[in-house]
Amino acid sequence: MIDYKNILSHNAASLKPSGIRRFFSLAEEMDDVISLGVGEPDFKTPWAIRKAGIDSLDRGHTWYTANAGLLALRKEISGYLQRRFNLEYDPDNILVTVGGSEAIDLAIRALVNPGDEVLLPEPCFVAYAPIIQLCGGVIVPIVTKAEDDFRLCPDALKSAITDKTKLLVFPFPNNPTGGVMRREHLDGIAEILKGTNVMVLSDEIYAELTYGGTHVSIASISRDMKERTILVNGFSKAYAMTGWRLGYTAAPPEVMDVMLKIHQYAVMCAPTTCQYAAIEALKSCDREIEKMSAEYNRRRGFIVSRLNGMGLKCFDPGGAFYAFPSIQPTGMKSMEFCEKLLSSKRVAVVPGDAFGESGEGFIRICYAQSMPNIVEAMNRMEAFLKEIC
Repeated sequence: MIDYKNILSHNAASLKPSGIRRFFSLAEEMDDVISLGVGEPDFKTPWAIRKAGIDSLDRGHTWYTANAGLLALRKEISGYLQRRFNLEYDPDNILVTVGGSEAIDLAIRALVNPGDEVLLPEPCFVAYAPIIQLCGGVIVPIVTKAEDDFRLCPDALKSAITDKTKLLVFPFPNNPTGGVMRREHLDGIAEILKGTNVMVLSDEIYAELTYGGTHVSIASISRDMKERTILVNGFSKAYAMTGWRLGYTAAPPEVMDVMLKIHQYAVMCAPTTCQYAAIEALKSCDREIEKMSAEYNRRRGFIVSRLNGMGLKCFDPGGAFYAFPSIQPTGMKSMEFCEKLLSSKRVAVVPGDAFGESGEGFIRICYAQSMPNIVEAMNRMEAFLKEIC
């Protein structure tokens, strides 16, 4: 009889299941559930993008592209980064990936050796830590706090850096908190990193969903920061293209060479149809981005006001499409709160500890849902709080 326990990779077998997926498997078994959990736009992909994908199929464009992606798409990405974020990247230093998630995976695998330390601001997206673990890296959490607007503070960064530090994951705008780093905050981070050999993985997938100002990439701060930054972005959030699974990364040539080799052996290239659709997205859909962002901003204001009004103190998120209120006044743990809210009121939100231990005492609420559903969910949540308090 095969002993699978000894056959399986120890690093892979020891991974914890996603706290998000585990919880929503429960929600899928229930009727009349309003889900404010999954981080996915409720808008349809704009018609111009869908039509471009359909047209590419009609023309028979169903072959492999270059490993790095269509040159026409990489040129459009280069122009977009310059136009929207004042970033200059040659198309040769841009790689089209299967979602932003592949780009994150490539970046970490290209850099991290067993024993290397990776600084991870928390709470944060659930995928970083498992990839670091698979590479044998050592995760060094840096707790961000509501009183600091969930920003990464320079002093906290400085105290976490050692001679073993290889990489800083820089996830802003942040999932799950909605925290952002404005230009004045980035200068302090850049000053701490100056003169070190620490690389930065800047996950900017929510860059276009920045409220009360414009997103500033840490790679744009200085030449030094650009030389140490691997930028990750994609089409899922800004263009409502989650199911198209298309992202990209831009990096220094020396790092890009290694990332491209991993990409070549792992997936060959991103889906061809999706790449043609993405060209159209970058060419003609700036206004669509702005319309969707304005609607998210409207929902953001409503949901934060309602949460604070019902006694769940909520930081005003500056980006993404999540609210991260504290449920500590209830005396419940995050998982207990979410399970009881789901079972009694059929509202699904995510326990904060799914995003790291520092997320305990919070819940993540996604407002990429229709306003009627958000209103009903808030009414149900308020009734739930009245019942338990």
